[in-house]
Parts: sequence; structure tokens; C-alpha cells
Amino acid sequence: MPPATNWYTVKVFGTRRRMAGAFAGLTLLAATCTLAQASNTTPPPANETGIHKIRHVIVIMQENRSFDSYFGTFPGADGIPMRNGRPTVCIPDPALSRCVRPFHDRSFVNDGGPHSHLDALRDIDRGRMDGFVPSAFIGRRTYCATAPTNDPHCTGLTSHSKLPDVMGYHTDREIPNYWTYAKDFVLQDHMFEPVNSWSLPSHMWMVSGWSARCSNTQDPMSCKTAVGFGRQHPLPSGGYPWTDLTWLLYQHQVTWRYYVGKGTQPDCAGDQMFCLQGRQAAGTPGIWNPLPSFEDVRQDGQQSNVQPLGRFIQAARSGDLPNVSWIVPNQRDSEHPPASIRTGQAYVTRVIDAAMQSPDWNSTAIFLAWDDWGGFYDHVRPPRVDEAGYGLRVPGLLISPYARQGYIDHQSLSFDAYLKFIEDDFLNGERIDPATDGRPDSRPSVRENSPVLGNLVSEFDFTQPPRPPVLLNPFPPLPGARARRAPTPSPSPTPARVRPKPRRRPAASPTARPSRTAGGRRAGKRKVRISARGPTGR
Repeated sequence: MPPATNWYTVKVFGTRRRMAGAFAGLTLLAATCTLAQASNTTPPPANETGIHKIRHVIVIMQENRSFDSYFGTFPGADGIPMRNGRPTVCIPDPALSRCVRPFHDRSFVNDGGPHSHLDALRDIDRGRMDGFVPSAFIGRRTYCATAPTNDPHCTGLTSHSKLPDVMGYHTDREIPNYWTYAKDFVLQDHMFEPVNSWSLPSHMWMVSGWSARCSNTQDPMSCKTAVGFGRQHPLPSGGYPWTDLTWLLYQHQVTWRYYVGKGTQPDCAGDQMFCLQGRQAAGTPGIWNPLPSFEDVRQDGQQSNVQPLGRFIQAARSGDLPNVSWIVPNQRDSEHPPASIRTGQAYVTRVIDAAMQSPDWNSTAIFLAWDDWGGFYDHVRPPRVDEAGYGLRVPGLLISPYARQGYIDHQSLSFDAYLKFIEDDFLNGERIDPATDGRPDSRPSVRENSPVLGNLVSEFDFTQPPRPPVLLNPFPPLPGARARRAPTPSPSPTPARVRPKPRRRPAASPTARPSRTAGGRRAGKRKVRISARGPTGR
């Protein structure tokens, strides 16, 4: 394993460090306000040392991207094999009668590929990592073309192009803010999905260190490891009886919240395969919101800890963040194909800006990751730790005032490392372990103790003074094009009401050329409506 890489920069990718004013996309404040905001942060307790300087852990979980698709050309990272700037890998496919090399995909909207457990096995192909293009073609099933849901067996049919886009990769041109975070904080280039499967088991693992199927939903000893949930509805009415992390947090009086973006969710309300997308909310159990279905959350009376994302914004503003926060998006902001990565990046930037502007910033660690690979190409064979995983590699970032600057962590990691960090920070190293946690279940191992798993503490420098925030424009200007504001991502906070401005038709410029936006339309002619949040394109 190569040594960790430090990469310092002076200029932040052409993006000025400035403060985002209101979370809903109001006008950015001046640089002097940024300095004033940074000075209002509360220092960590003077008697805390090392990991215990972190009193607020925030896990932001996005959707369906592989490491190579986002950071495959990031300098110093274990990215796409190249020679003289040209990829050396080429994935053969009989349907095309040729092989397909990784290519720079400048589109903000992607198809991706199927990403069930069987698709993961096909993509990995016993370590050859050459099944992505065949899987994408297989995922173009007839029923997928008309299915209004994010079925993991399908390739998103958003472009209908002959060549699948699973071999495409993005750079700082499309995702400049993510690359800025990687350059200013910590990039994890060996972060693996904890389970070799799709979103539901991945989110189960994120909060409980296990995904299982139980013959008796009231008996945790009836559960067995499950990585593929087939085509039946994955949420049993009786819930999940095994132990999740909130059980230990409750026992140790550690505060937690699970914040859910309000909007649509990808799962159906019954056992049918396809359905109109249902509404997602804090009280709606779902693929991205499994905690309401865990029996111990109900037993502890902590269902109300699953809350709308707007509550996170309020807690950040008031300096009242819980010790542990999980944040999941709605479909529109998730980056799950066919959602726009530009809209998703703006949503994540605003969440991070809110945390950075909080009085709690100086005692905060933000972990940002994507729940599975989404069918996109990655060249690294996942380590095998047990029958469930690891799964394919996904992007991972640490953002904190104590993060090592410009550091690339090459340790093998998975979402188990988040559990381990939280347990070491707040629980004196106690694990989700039926032998010690006072609540039996039948999990075969304690994943946090795996010898393969690295330690996130190495990504911090707790001897340095807290670093100031790096506040970014949620919608940085597009390279080589006239800047146009993309749709405001939900969820919106509740800022003070703004009086709508009178409608004003801008004068046409005879030399102006229409620019192409994230949705692929040209911005030369467009309708504008005025709302309380200001002008938005439609």
C-alpha cells in the first residue's frame, strides 16, 4: 500500500472562499462577513484531547457513484490507470464488438448501471473488474424503460445512447466543490461500500454494522446475513430486530438525529415491483431511511429523533447540533441517476456550509460518502472480509477543522469505520457486540474489529489549531459557459420572508450565446418566475 499523499494548494480551483448567505440560495455575503462568522465559532472544551475534541460527527450519505467516476483522475489518488494521459484499461463487450475505455463525461445527468448484489458480482468478475459495460446493457431491460422507480436491476434510460456511460468519469469541471474539499481536507481513496449490494443493505450497515433477513421480525436470533433482497419489497412490516448503533448511544446518553430530505423515495409502499414514487419524510420508513423500522429505536422511544433536514439547519444555526447526525437526501438531491450531479453537489455544499457556519464548527467532523457504486466503473478489486463484503469502492471525504490538509488516506475503509470512530469517541470503544452490549442478536462478527479496517483517527491532526471554514458557492460558474443558476435543491430552510422583486425583462444581447445547463437545455430563451426565494429558471 503506498504511503499517504499530501497535496497542498494555494488557489482553490478558481472558486473563491466565501460565505453562502441563506441556505435556500440567497445572495452570497461579502468576504468580511465570512471572517466575522468564523470568529463566532465556539472553541472545543479545553480539557478534551485527541479524538474527544470532536463532539459532533456528521455523516452525509449520497447515492450511487464509484470512486473512479468522481476522483479517478485526482492527482495522487489511486485512480484510473493512465499512461501519457490515456487510460490503459479497456473493457471488452461483445455487443459493441470492441472495448470501451474510461472517458471524460461532461454531462451532469447520467444513466449509470444496475447495482444489485448479482450486478456487483458481474462487475467485479472475480477481480478482473471488467463487467461494467455488459451489466449496463443487461440493465436496459424492457420493463426498466417504463418503470417510475430506481430499481437496482436497471440502467437508467435517460440518454438512450448506444454507449452506456458507466465508463465515464467526472473532474473538477463538473464537480469543482467536491474536488476543492478533497484538496483542502482529506480524500479517502480506499473507501468501500460495507456490503456487496445496493442502497438498502448499505444504509442498514451504515447504522447497524449488519444487513440481515429475519424469519421472525420480533426475534433477533432468527436473523441471518442478507446482501440481496430480491424483487420483493425489502421492508417487512414487523421491522428489524437486530441491534443498531442508536441502542448504545441511548444507553450512554449520547444525542443523535437522523435527518431525512423531504421529497420522493425510490421504494414502493407494498410488495409490487413498480409504483409511482412515494413521498419520503422523516416518519416514512424506506430504503434510505431504515431507522424507524429498527425495534430498538421503538423500544427506546426515540422515533422522534428521525427528523426533517430543516431541523439540522436550525440546530447548526443555534449551535445545538447533536453528537451524531446522519443526513440522507431525497431523490432530486441524491445524485442517484438520473438526478443531476450539479444539483446534488449544491445540496451537499449547502449542508456543509451550514455546519461550517455553526458555532459548533470547531468540534465537528463531517464524513461524506456515496452509498454504492451505482454501476459505474472502478478499477480496484474490493477486499473480502466476510460473506457480505466489502462492496465496490465509493468516494469518501473527511471535512473538519482538525483534518490534515490535502491528505489522501490509502487505508482500507468502509462505513464500519464511521461506527468505529463514533464508538471510540463517545462510547469508550464499546462495540455493537451482542456479547457486551446487553442486547442479543445473531450477527456473525463485529465488523468494527476487522483487521482489514483502517482507523479514521489517522486523518486528523489534533495538535493543530482549528482551521477556519471553507465556504463555497453551491453553484460555481460553469467553465467556458455563461453562468446560469441551476434549480434550487431541496430541502429548503425557513429563512425570513423576502418581498418578491418586480418582474423585469433583461435586455437581449446581440452577441450573447446561449449556454448549456445541467439539464441539457439552452439558456438563450427561458421562462422566469419570481418567488420568495428569488428568480428561478423553469
